[in-house]
Amino acid sequence: MKKIVLLGLIGLLIGGSVQAQLLYKISGKDLKNSSYLIGTHHLAPVTFVDSIPGLKEALNDCKQVYGELDMMDLMKPENLAKMQAAQMMPEGKTISELLTKEQMDRLNEVMREVMGVDMNNEAAGEQLNKLSPAALSTTLSMMATMKRIPGFNIADPFDGYFQKVALAAGKTVKGFETVEFQMEVLFGASLEEQVKDLMCQLEHFSESLEMMDFITTAFFAQDLEQLGELFQEEMEEGPCTDGPEGNAKLIDDRNVNWLKQMPGIMEEAPTFFAVGAGHLVGEKGLLNQLREMGYKVEGVK
Repeated sequence: MKKIVLLGLIGLLIGGSVQAQLLYKISGKDLKNSSYLIGTHHLAPVTFVDSIPGLKEALNDCKQVYGELDMMDLMKPENLAKMQAAQMMPEGKTISELLTKEQMDRLNEVMREVMGVDMNNEAAGEQLNKLSPAALSTTLSMMATMKRIPGFNIADPFDGYFQKVALAAGKTVKGFETVEFQMEVLFGASLEEQVKDLMCQLEHFSESLEMMDFITTAFFAQDLEQLGELFQEEMEEGPCTDGPEGNAKLIDDRNVNWLKQMPGIMEEAPTFFAVGAGHLVGEKGLLNQLREMGYKVEGVK
């Protein structure tokens, strides 16, 4: 994997990618108006929108915006409560009770590296000890990566920009998936599976951060080809991969569901789709599948 990653990054440094774009126009197949599809990265700063040619014009031309999830739906009090509950340990249980002493030692080691405190700190322990392993894993990754990406503001993320602008312009905003579905994808595994995933992350923490750096570099270069190679290599050779089955649940199956919805959505009105860049790439990615369905899909220059 390292060889492919390094060769790809050298390519970025000496001249960029042939396919250096994140924004695509969808036309043809009797569509009255073009729609657009952009690949996002949840850890990119919102200022990155200024680096994408044609983005604001495309967003202005569309009547509605679709994301993986309707962010306003997520912000409803009842859904915020559901999301918070999904990230917590069962009532009365804690992470420190769930993990062995050796596992807690490794967790505390990584927490000190990332946060400067561990579970022995009263304030941190009170807040984090009640999180589920999956939620704790997400928190550690987010905090570690935030320190490595200048300008990132968790309250104003790149992938939320499109819905925010659409709402301000009075446009329709919708999501492919429900809050309940996303909760199941992110936090629905058994506690046993969550512990296994958390410990693998902790044992390979530096390596996972390195891979995130590679992915972020490719994203900022708008190099979908390199992103596709990175995602594929991580799925096949990554130390914590769930293999094809895990990738199908996280990416492929969701793409299939979205592709069933997209034709009707685009026929209804010109639409700006904003989803994670990992959903665009590869044989089963949205770009390739839309082309196979007969649409013309071309990068916006």
